[in-house]
Amino acid sequence: MQNKVTEIQITPVKPREGLVGFASFIFDDAFYCSSIGIYTRPQGGYRLTYPIRKPSANNLHIFHPINKEVSEMIEDAVVKRYEEVVGVAA
Repeated sequence: MQNKVTEIQITPVKPREGLVGFASFIFDDAFYCSSIGIYTRPQGGYRLTYPIRKPSANNLHIFHPINKEVSEMIEDAVVKRYEEVVGVAA
């Protein structure tokens, strides 16, 4: 099965501490993912952060990619869509 990211929605925000927006998308036509932070990298480019809960001293990850290939595929698709929405030249 070929992994795919579709229906990417971007919500730009006023930049603050590197945060420039939020994303949501459908993964493999089966899983809705939302509240994904889009942050600038100090060396250029963007990185994604996935939702967590902090009920105590430990962070509980709600969901996130578990392998590098899927993580990079999602990041590439979301960043491409973000740049389209905000008008960044690729």
